[in-house]
Amino acid sequence: MNDYFAVFGLPRKLRLDGEELQRRFYELSRVHHPDFHQGASEEAQARALSASALVNRAYRALRDPLGRVEYLVALEEGREGAATKPRAPMDLLEEMLEVQEALQEARAAGLDEASRQRLDAERQRLMARRASEEEAIAARAAAWDAAVDGQGDRQGLLDWFTQRLAARAYLGTVIEDLSDALGEGEEGHVSHRRH
Repeated sequence: MNDYFAVFGLPRKLRLDGEELQRRFYELSRVHHPDFHQGASEEAQARALSASALVNRAYRALRDPLGRVEYLVALEEGREGAATKPRAPMDLLEEMLEVQEALQEARAAGLDEASRQRLDAERQRLMARRASEEEAIAARAAAWDAAVDGQGDRQGLLDWFTQRLAARAYLGTVIEDLSDALGEGEEGHVSHRRH
């Protein structure tokens, strides 16, 4: 697995200066962009294309704070992409079982105004809970950075991040299911089925 932090010459920390990351991205893009290597050999052009693609992937992964956490956890655990995604916490799965049952009942009986309001209220509650999970994840960035500097338990933090990210992902799936049942994408966006 490529270390996207290393691509930009950065330590594996979560609190990054977004402007500095963007500046490094533009610098590396100018160095590796295939348009600047058109007169080079085919092999050199292929290397430039590969390096340019790596810079783009690294920037996409690191520019978003939550995406950065997801990438860091996968990197630290040695996982490529979604090969072995962790499961959501059992207490959350049990709670969401009730939501899924209400969703199935509403689908079976037809979506009247009362069930529509109930499902929408549930969706709003879960969206607030997901936002709370995201805030908690972001709040732990400083603890991770301190652990990287040798002042904390990295494995404990990785485990915590893994569970919180799994909960966030599961909440997103249930929110999407509710949005689909209501005939709308989450927050007005087109919903996408889970992968």
